[in-house]
Amino acid sequence: MLKTRIITALIIFPATLAAVFLSPAWLFRIIIALVLLTGSWEFRRLANLTATAGWSLQLIQMVLIALMMIFWSTVKEQPMLILGAGCLCWLLMFSRLFTYRDGAAPGRSFSQASFLSALGATTFCWYSLCWLQDQSGGPFVVFLLLLIIWASDVGAYFSGRQFGVRKLAPAISPKKTWAGVYGGVILAIVAAFLWSGYIAELQIPVSALLILSVLTTVTSVGGDLFISLHKRTVGLKDTGTIFPGHGGVLDRYDSLLAGAPFFALAWLVLLR
Repeated sequence: MLKTRIITALIIFPATLAAVFLSPAWLFRIIIALVLLTGSWEFRRLANLTATAGWSLQLIQMVLIALMMIFWSTVKEQPMLILGAGCLCWLLMFSRLFTYRDGAAPGRSFSQASFLSALGATTFCWYSLCWLQDQSGGPFVVFLLLLIIWASDVGAYFSGRQFGVRKLAPAISPKKTWAGVYGGVILAIVAAFLWSGYIAELQIPVSALLILSVLTTVTSVGGDLFISLHKRTVGLKDTGTIFPGHGGVLDRYDSLLAGAPFFALAWLVLLR
């Protein structure tokens, strides 16, 4: 299993770099759309949807992204409105973490809330990444976001294993600890400072970089827990099988779903 995970990661990483740094903006938007639409398709099982509801979710999601692509020159000029709505949407979705009860059956209200959550998570993540890519030094900004999330995951894993005692959300994700969160924040800050210091295009004040790192790490943890809540409710170990050893798109990019809108909004407010 470990060998499979490593091989898959060695494929995902250069593919991600190519998408971020080598793709023109229009192709980047298409690539991100395809990845996130795959995640939307996985959400059918996470939301315990019927076949009809699952196809409806996918169709609505495709139409939303297609419309934003077609009218991108107009849509991209409304970042405060759209990113603000995305962050508000996630704050509402985070509230579901506090109402979760272990063993609760996925009833109709769960499916309805999850249907809407899937649309919000996919749509706002797509917009956030594409808007960031369109900014000055966009590929370096997008990679900064990815680097913060990757570093926070690594930091959380090792600090959690070494020092983790107090559980973060035992009913949702028993392995996550507060020590993991703190370790993730620290490594994310270090990685962000190293990257921004190395890249001339990223002239970011210290205070802004700290806010970006902490805010993105904390919200990415929320995104991870949000997907875990759904997997636990419907009894799934992984959201899919597209990435051998890692699971599905939502397993691999759950942190990015939530972290991207908050990072993008903070970037807009602090640095644009």
